[in-house]
Amino acid sequence: MLQIYNTLHRQKEIFQAIEPGKVSIYVCGMTVYDHCHIGHARVMVVFDMVVRWLRASGYAVNYVRNITDIDDKIIQRAIENNESILSLTQRNIDLMHADADALGVLRPDHEPRATDFIASMQGMIGQLIDKDLAYQADSGDVIFAVRKYPKYGQLSGKSLDDLEEGERAQVIGDKKDPLDFVLWKSAKASEPADTRWSSPWGEGRPGWHIECSAMSCDLLGYHFDIHGGGADLQFPHHENEIAQSEGVYRQFDSHGESVDPQFVNYWMHNGHVRVNNEKMSKSLDNFFVIRDVLKEFHPEVIRFFILRAHYRSPMNYSNATLQEAKQGLDRLYNTLIDLEEPVIQSDELLSGWHADFQAAMDDDFNTPQAIAVLFGLSSQAHRAKTSGQLQEYQACANTLKILGGHLGLLQRPAQEFLQSGDLGISAGKIEELIAKRNAAKKSRDFAVADQIRQDLLASGIVLEDQAGGITIWRKE
Repeated sequence: MLQIYNTLHRQKEIFQAIEPGKVSIYVCGMTVYDHCHIGHARVMVVFDMVVRWLRASGYAVNYVRNITDIDDKIIQRAIENNESILSLTQRNIDLMHADADALGVLRPDHEPRATDFIASMQGMIGQLIDKDLAYQADSGDVIFAVRKYPKYGQLSGKSLDDLEEGERAQVIGDKKDPLDFVLWKSAKASEPADTRWSSPWGEGRPGWHIECSAMSCDLLGYHFDIHGGGADLQFPHHENEIAQSEGVYRQFDSHGESVDPQFVNYWMHNGHVRVNNEKMSKSLDNFFVIRDVLKEFHPEVIRFFILRAHYRSPMNYSNATLQEAKQGLDRLYNTLIDLEEPVIQSDELLSGWHADFQAAMDDDFNTPQAIAVLFGLSSQAHRAKTSGQLQEYQACANTLKILGGHLGLLQRPAQEFLQSGDLGISAGKIEELIAKRNAAKKSRDFAVADQIRQDLLASGIVLEDQAGGITIWRKE
């Protein structure tokens, strides 16, 4: 039975879909003003894993991951580049898709762009004004009145007084309260024409928070199953989303209790990516662009590196941790070298491995434990192969590939993966040296054979001798 850690209640809860057999999920996606970094990769891979497992568990999933294609950073970058908003955002969307595809991230069912939902945002803002939950300031900005929403702070677990204490040092401007936040930003004369839309409150653009409320509610309704995103979005972004969305449709009685269902049933947040135990961010200039990391590491190594950590835990990035991930993934792929294709259903005798894998994934998507199951299965496969139990080996390797597929792993031809990357030596030359080594072994010239192995190892090529006089190679 699937359990999910619900940030809203700070505990694991048994998952119960609103509509039996169906799951609706919304994840806050990228703001496309620049290339995606490893932090973005974690969001994409984590929720791709979540959706894959929900589907493997028999649910029909409607997965929405948005694109923020208008905000202050985008406007500033477009001005710096002297290009249009559309040119900038489309280029970065294309790059984002290329990165996601490389990482084995399946496309969401819907990928709404904020600029296509301006009318919906304005409709929600109008309703919030009508309900006296928002007001227009002298500047022309439309602002949400936080203290008029009775449940504000429920996701962050903070009281209004606690939140206000942290906001007092900030410039209030024309807000009535330091906690209030902008729904509609009045256009500035210095901003380009393609950054503004007409509205009942004058020309302007939406605030960031209202964008996700409009897109999620339009595509999934005012009550859906799962909302996800990075831990840094829990407050204020997701807190504000709840206030806006529930402010539009939820009615509260005199005791502050709602007579309507809550906006989202389960809130999921993945942990930060850290570099030297500091949060990775562009502001700290310690971020790593996915495209640059892909120049050094196979994309599946990056995916494996991300999934080795529990999605809620902080994850420390370094070349050393990526190298460890590569070694682990090499070991799993080595298990599949002699797997006969096509893959068929797994032997019933291996049902225990399926059960252990399912138990791990049903425990709040515990991918570290699920991967431990894969390594256990890999060890059994190697033992069977070494002892000549080839039928058992095939069953184990087959099961390994099936279970790995639920994580988006181990689906490439094993030999192709193990020989991938910048070799520094041609595959033809490697095969030539292997043939020369085999000839030396036959003539019992073991010194030459050992020297060839050592020379190849110095070039980053590992040789593995298998039964039947077969030698395979892989990149170290």
